Order: sequence, then structure tokens, then C-alpha cells
Amino acid sequence: MYVIGERINGMFADVKQAIREKKADVIQELARRQMAAGAWALDVNVGPAVADGKGAMLWLVETIRAVSDAPLAIDTAKWEVMAAVVPQVPGHVILNSSKADPEIAAKYAGLAAEHNGSLIGLTIDAAGVPGNSEKRVELGAQLIATAMEAGLPTDRLFIDPIILPVNVSSKTPVDCLEAIAQIRAFSDPPPHLLLGLSNVSQRCSNRGLINRTYLSMCIAKGLDSAIMDPLDTELINSAITAELLTGKMIYCDSYLEAARSSKQ
Repeated sequence: MYVIGERINGMFADVKQAIREKKADVIQELARRQMAAGAWALDVNVGPAVADGKGAMLWLVETIRAVSDAPLAIDTAKWEVMAAVVPQVPGHVILNSSKADPEIAAKYAGLAAEHNGSLIGLTIDAAGVPGNSEKRVELGAQLIATAMEAGLPTDRLFIDPIILPVNVSSKTPVDCLEAIAQIRAFSDPPPHLLLGLSNVSQRCSNRGLINRTYLSMCIAKGLDSAIMDPLDTELINSAITAELLTGKMIYCDSYLEAARSSKQ
């Protein structure tokens, strides 16, 4: 499971304050803890309340790079910030994210290909989040075609079928499950399938239980990556166990420890 740690995000109060006051130690500790807990990459998001998005993002990248060479997912909805920051990221960079509209996706895929990076593509078009699995699959196929035309290998493309909170749409979790299973069949090698996992339980009770259960269900359908909280030990354990039970690893009594050690 390719885990992208979600905690370096200006939506969190501690990160917001650290960005405002340039507290590098707070950011660096979050980077270290997430990687030690099981993350393979780190999402980097300055949040909505920052006036200088480019400057703040570059400061975060520099701050994290002082303690970790992990792949960084540059998480911004602003093309001008993405285009300015990506060329300045040392090491592997993931563009998070592009909508599926061909003109938009072509720009993002081209930038990712130019810098030997990866791209997270959202199954969203001008009409918004699809209301069914069929449209998600259609947009996923469209993202694959656009990435290939831009020279971005499909194994560097992550497709996010967009999960909405279950208390907002009880149908969306099922739609995403169906889309995950179908999108993988469109290319060889297939793209990665990814979710912003915590969205499924936003403003819900029993958030941890919902996240763990849904992650396991998605892994059974072919999900192989997620932006999620690696500091939630039970969530990571659920992901490892789901991969064990879907034949992605061989059982041993210490399989949890073995899975963690294999990342080192």
C-alpha cells in the first residue's frame, strides 16, 4: 500500500501556525513521524489561509527536504503555484492534482512527465463530481489516455475516483468501489488507484472505524494507494492485513512487523 501522509496540511491548526510563524521543527517532526509510521510519501498543502501560496509551499518543501528525501505530493488547486514549485522540488514529485478535463489534464501530465514526476488525476470534469460509477470510469479512462499522450507512463498516474462523506452521499462509497475495480483494466501496466481516505468519514461519528473498514473494502477491489493518516496505527494495521488477505503478501505470525520492515 502506497501511503501518502496527510498531516502536513494547513487545514490542521498546528501546521497552519507553523507555516505562519515559520516553525520548521513542527513540520520536520511531522515529516519524520509519518515516515516512521509507514508513509511512503508526504502530501504538502499550505491550506486556504495563506496569502503567498508559492512562497509558503517552497518553504515547506525546503523544510521537509532538510530531514527527508521522501517523494512529495505538491497539493494545490492553483496552476500557477504548481507550475512554479514543481521544478524546484528535489527528488521525486507528485502533482496533486488535476481534473479530468483534457486541456487541464494535458498541462498537468506534461509537467509531471517533464520532471519525471507522478500525477494524481481526479475523476472530476466541468460538471463536478460524478453521480455514478459509470462516469467515474469514463473519466478515469480519459485521464489514462491524456497521460499517455503527454508521455507520462501509466504507472506514474494515480487516479482518484473521489469519495464524498458517507453522511452526505451514502451511494458514493459503492460507486467508488465499482470504479476502482473497473479503471485498473484500462491499461497495462494499470494506473494506481488512490483515495483521499479521510473524506469518507468527514463530520461523521466513529471516523476511525469508518476509515479502517472502507480502506479494507477498497483494497479488496484494487486500491493500492491512499492519502491518509499514517499516525493512526490501527488504520495502517488494517491496510497491511487487507493486503495479506488479498494475496499481496505471504502470512507469517509477525506479518505486521514484516510489512513495516520491508519499507525500510
